[in-house]
Amino acid sequence: MSVVVRFAPSPTGYLHIGGARTALFNWLYARHCRGRYLLRIEDTDRARSTEAAIQAIFDGLEWLGLTPDEPPVFQSRRIARHREVAERLLAEGKAYYCWCSPEELEEMRARARAEKRPVRYDRRCRERDPASAPADVRPVVRLKMPIEGETVIEDLVQGTVRIANAQLDDMILLRSDGTPTYMLSVVVDDHDMGITHVIRGDDHLTNAFRQYQLYRAMGAPVPAFAHIPLIHGPDGAKLSKRHGALSVVEYREMGILPEAMRNYLVRLGWSHGDREIISTEEAIAWFDIRDVGRSPARFDMSKLLSLNAHYLRETPDAELVRLVLPRLEAAGIRVGDAARQRLEAGMAGLKVRARTLVELAEAARIYVQPRPLPLTAKAAKLLDDAMRKHLLELGRRLAGLQRWDEESLESACRAFAEELGVGFGKVAQPLRAALTGTTVSPGLFEVMRVLGREEVLARIEDAALGRNPALQQGD
Repeated sequence: MSVVVRFAPSPTGYLHIGGARTALFNWLYARHCRGRYLLRIEDTDRARSTEAAIQAIFDGLEWLGLTPDEPPVFQSRRIARHREVAERLLAEGKAYYCWCSPEELEEMRARARAEKRPVRYDRRCRERDPASAPADVRPVVRLKMPIEGETVIEDLVQGTVRIANAQLDDMILLRSDGTPTYMLSVVVDDHDMGITHVIRGDDHLTNAFRQYQLYRAMGAPVPAFAHIPLIHGPDGAKLSKRHGALSVVEYREMGILPEAMRNYLVRLGWSHGDREIISTEEAIAWFDIRDVGRSPARFDMSKLLSLNAHYLRETPDAELVRLVLPRLEAAGIRVGDAARQRLEAGMAGLKVRARTLVELAEAARIYVQPRPLPLTAKAAKLLDDAMRKHLLELGRRLAGLQRWDEESLESACRAFAEELGVGFGKVAQPLRAALTGTTVSPGLFEVMRVLGREEVLARIEDAALGRNPALQQGD
């Protein structure tokens, strides 16, 4: 049997971390089994579904590399098919009309609560003669659920789960206005799409029992179910925005790499020994939905940032330049060819210090910021009148160097500090401030090598002559 899975979000909000992980698990399982991964947009709630939310889902999945193998299915375009199935079940005697008014249903619920019984429909219309039905009530259509025995599901994650059929009421398939319910739409769509495995959050587990019976009534094969635990915050509570439950697109804007996010998400509930770093190729080779644990996973932002730092270090320098440039340009920094070359030459030293693309773009300013560099408050304090004179002299010495490499630069700067009779740091820190506008950077002589002779001498002159504007901030 060829495996076919689907991710089926409702476009009533953003694509959050839990949804992204569900999509990833479906995608990985399909790739592992050499099957197909499909996307269905469950947009039947027209009042709450928005085009912006649909586009956000597409953007998030594309960023994560989880694009479906076929064009997406829109549930709202299949309402006629859903209604057709309900009408067939009516004709076969597997469903029935229910004319109960809202007042009758509320009376039914109130009586059940008073008698401390579960609140369920009492099936009073199940065998009702249509001739006795009130003419002024538009009926709903309900499924005839089994009354005796139990429904058993062999869930690939949760194991054997069962429920007594007496606890399952006759669920509504069509509302009184003829629109299909979520339960009907999902089952019909999964059947028509050839879905073999339904992988979703365990908040849908109770739905699975009812959907199982609807498959049986339709005479359709029942897919395998795999209900994965939800994601909790570090405190064990349900994940919310205060824990960092942002939209997937927001994580992209925070500077998270998609490969880091995939690695992090796959480890939320699934593992392969003690491995923390798992490439996408390894995840595809090793992933089995049966290995997902039953306990809720806990979201940890610090772990995500640590993983992202690893993937930044592993990303080729040229690729990081490509990713960082739009962020620099959005900040108003136009990067010419010379600055871009400096950035690529210095990327190896920058990326080992960053956890996100945002941090990397901020650090990259030292190589691309147009002259004269703005100085942070801390950097400006290092450049008093006496030090400016010293920098002017140091610049003259550096201009005469025959070789522009880190060893030669360090030797010249240390010799200059000795002539002044001060510790090396008394020269190095003001020089760093003059060259970068800050007091924090990669190694000073690495920075000088990357900037090149002409740029270094020009920046020293700017600082020595007091041309740099001051920033009202620290480092």
